[in-house]
This record gives sequence, C-alpha cells and structure tokens, in this order.
Amino acid sequence: MISIVTPVYNEEDNVVFFFDAVTQVMKNTSYDYELLFVNDGSRDKTEMLINQLAQKDSHVRALTFARNFGHQIAITCGMDMACGDAVITMDGDMQHPPALIPELVRLWESGYDVVRTIRDSTEDASWAKSFTSKYYYKLMNKMADVPIVEGGSDFRLMNSKALGTLKRFREHGRFLRGIVGALGYRQAELHFVAPPRFAGVSKFSVRKMIRFALDGVTAFSRVPLRAALYVGVLCGGM
Repeated sequence: MISIVTPVYNEEDNVVFFFDAVTQVMKNTSYDYELLFVNDGSRDKTEMLINQLAQKDSHVRALTFARNFGHQIAITCGMDMACGDAVITMDGDMQHPPALIPELVRLWESGYDVVRTIRDSTEDASWAKSFTSKYYYKLMNKMADVPIVEGGSDFRLMNSKALGTLKRFREHGRFLRGIVGALGYRQAELHFVAPPRFAGVSKFSVRKMIRFALDGVTAFSRVPLRAALYVGVLCGGM
C-alpha cells in the first residue's frame, strides 16, 4: 500500500481538486493507497472539506490539529500515522504534481529506499524568492556538516526502512530536507518544474520562511553555536 501524506493549512480552494487529481493517478496504478490529510489548524473550510472527503471515499483519512503547529510538524504527524509500505509526502496546492507519483513509485520498485524530488524552478516564483532560495542553499552548504541539495523539497517517497530511521529523530524545530538527506540508504533524485499554485496564495509568510531557514542552519551547522560562544567569551572579557 502507498500512503500519501498531505499537510494543509487554509487550503479550502485546493483540497478537492488535489483529491481528484491524486485519485485519478492512483486508480491507474496497481497499488492500494490512502490519502492522509493533516489539517494544520486551518481557519477556513479545510477541515469540513477533508472530513467530507473521508466520509465519501474510504481511501481518505483526515486529521486536524487543535492549532497551527507548522508544516514540518504536520508532515511528521502524517508519517507517524501512515500505514503504507511506502510513504509519499507532498503539498496539496498542486505545486507538487500528482502526475509524478508513478515515477516515484517506479524508482522505489527499482530498489531505492528514498526518492527525493529536486525543484529546478517554480513557474510563478518571483525573482526575489528564487534569488534568496538559491543563495540560502549556497550558504547552508558552506556552513552545514551534511550536504543540503539546492532545490530540495518535501515532495518525496520513503520506504518503511528509511521511515523507521527517520522516526527516531524527534526534534521540534525540524528541517526534514536535511534530516532525510543525512539518513543514508539508497537515495534517488527526481527533478521537476513546479507549476503555479492551483488556487490561493502561499501560507508561508516571511516570518515563517525565516524561522524555517534558521531551523535548517541551527540543526545542521555548529557555526551559530560557535559564534555565540565566541561572542560570549569576548563580552565576558571586556
């Protein structure tokens, strides 16, 4: 069985379209599947819609947080609850194309434990976002103790062996792209161009993006800790 884990936050305009697209793809495969929506404290009709989908289709499971905990925690919760032999995590705004699911599955069937997707570009991304993303990853790779792939995304497939190892990482401030890359195992990469969102706007505010970036830096680099130590020693000696 394939588990598809999808975190959603105020995505009332996208969830039904996403459900239809995933259902169409999975019906053309030989696998049983579950589509696990994790509602990250939405304030619109997202909760109502995913509950309706769960009542309508036995392949759908709907979980709802009491409040917004963040994208990485929502993905983690979904993976913890997933029942499949392989778990695919992907966003529900159609920028992670469901049409790529069979290719992820094919690579898994060929012997890979993890299939990561690499976003070469995003069709509707602003120049500023593309620029900052590119140089963030360059900075990360200068500072980090493990390589962080530029353009990495949370659209990936993991088998039960790799997922079992990932579940041992329980930090609250999570940077899954780095953790998964550092796991080891046989990993394949699949490149794609992200289409525009089907509807709505990104829920990643500037504040959330900065927090996400800092989580990545502090999780995989000793530089911030050493810098804090040196500043503290310098201040203490003045």
